[in-house]
Amino acid sequence: MEQELRLMKGNEAIAEAAIRAGVDAYYGYPITPQSEVMEYLMAEQPEKRTGMVVLQAESEVSSINMVYGAAGSGKRSMTSSSSPGVSLMQEGISYIAGAELPCVLVNVVRGGPGLGTIQPSQADYFQSTKGGGHGDYRLITLAPSSVQEMYDFLITAFDLAEKYRNPAMILTDGAIGQMMEKVVLSEQKPRRTEEEINKAFPWATTGRSGSNRRIITSLELDPARQEQVNLHLQAKYAEVEEKEVRFEKVQCDDADYVLVAYGTSARLCQQTVKMAREKGIKLGLLRPITLWPFPKKEIASLINQGVKGFLSVEMSAGQMIEDVQLAAAGKVPAAHFGRFGGMIASPEEILENLEQKIIGG
Repeated sequence: MEQELRLMKGNEAIAEAAIRAGVDAYYGYPITPQSEVMEYLMAEQPEKRTGMVVLQAESEVSSINMVYGAAGSGKRSMTSSSSPGVSLMQEGISYIAGAELPCVLVNVVRGGPGLGTIQPSQADYFQSTKGGGHGDYRLITLAPSSVQEMYDFLITAFDLAEKYRNPAMILTDGAIGQMMEKVVLSEQKPRRTEEEINKAFPWATTGRSGSNRRIITSLELDPARQEQVNLHLQAKYAEVEEKEVRFEKVQCDDADYVLVAYGTSARLCQQTVKMAREKGIKLGLLRPITLWPFPKKEIASLINQGVKGFLSVEMSAGQMIEDVQLAAAGKVPAAHFGRFGGMIASPEEILENLEQKIIGG
């Protein structure tokens, strides 16, 4: 079968992937720079293609609770938003994690804090990887660095969410959401039938008669039982950390120094690696694909290999650097360089900071 190619924005790729992944429902609310996700879905009318429901809620609070309800019935459900909107969703996300429901959340990050700017940022790393709402919970967090990965990772996110009964997030930024690139599209997957849902998800509240009661809740008033719930969740998160770490290495085999970056920053760092090597500096790039679970073992492995230092390159004041430093465990220097508020660093600036903070530091 010939590949189907299309020139798409990153936000459009997310939307088309949702349709082709057999998603049952999208609930969202417009906010720049991710509004094209909903706009594309509305224009495509996927209810005619697959029966997928697309609904603009009255707020982000409403949309996340609609996702909660649909996910509880075993339906593939998702939402998308940008930084302030995702902040409004945090209570619902914690409820979903506590109820162990699979769903996908997309955050096309903009600069902050507050209303900030509509320009791209990576300042939502803490919120996404450390549990932005209340309680001890984790989101499986994927970070695409191309429009193709926006498409591919949406499908991967649903697979991981359903495998572990846990919400998964795609953490991207306004630059990738708005840029246009060629995308290879996969074949259309059908939506699951009610029979398939009941077979795959015996916990789902489908309203099926003649079966045991199925109750979805995150409430447990008995502290002893609530502790057991938490122990179960922590064991699940440990399994995710053991089995689902994803990353890409660029010219790390002989590297003396390594940049750590994701998303748009990783794209810039590829050029920095090329420039550094032309100057005789053996530089590599470690690109975390899963921000949680973070590839901390790979950083330890690179140190054992002989890497002398790391520079965490972020479009923020410095958030992922904490995970890099924890993984480095003080054995080699690990510094941060970032532009923020919607500003994007140049490859030249990254190289200059590497030379100042790591090589000459």
